[in-house]
Amino acid sequence: MRSFYINLLLYFGLIILIGSCGQKEIISYTGPKVTHVEVFKAKRIMFVYHKDTLLKKYPIDLGFGPIGAKRFEGDGKTPEGRYFINWHNPKSKFTLSLGISYPNERDKAYAKSNGRSPGGDIFIHGQPNSGRTRKSDWTAGCIALKNKHIRELYEMVENHTEISIFP
Repeated sequence: MRSFYINLLLYFGLIILIGSCGQKEIISYTGPKVTHVEVFKAKRIMFVYHKDTLLKKYPIDLGFGPIGAKRFEGDGKTPEGRYFINWHNPKSKFTLSLGISYPNERDKAYAKSNGRSPGGDIFIHGQPNSGRTRKSDWTAGCIALKNKHIRELYEMVENHTEISIFP
């Protein structure tokens, strides 16, 4: 009978362990407030600042058409300009995501003047939940980080934080 209870305990322990696999564990952050984020597309790097103090830097991947600013839906480009983090999405199809306020009024006007849609749904996010490994510059226009980096950044950055994206 004793082995029955041991096996039962092992069984439930295994269920709990399997159930926790793939969880989007967020890394707690208690450091200085992030005041702005800078992305340099050509160098594939993101810098995170508190005022003038560099807090973190992360390697990034971009959209599949990385050169030039995003202008239209489906162009595979990552926007360039000044935007804001506008929401935290814990239920992303990627390992967490942070919304970027693209398109702004200027982006909308440009696309409209060309009879096109500017697109939208631009995020900073992690890798796909499917677990498939991606090569560089694979997103539809988003900024992709390693999963461990998005888990950290997700907690560091508040909504309304400025993000500047440079060529």
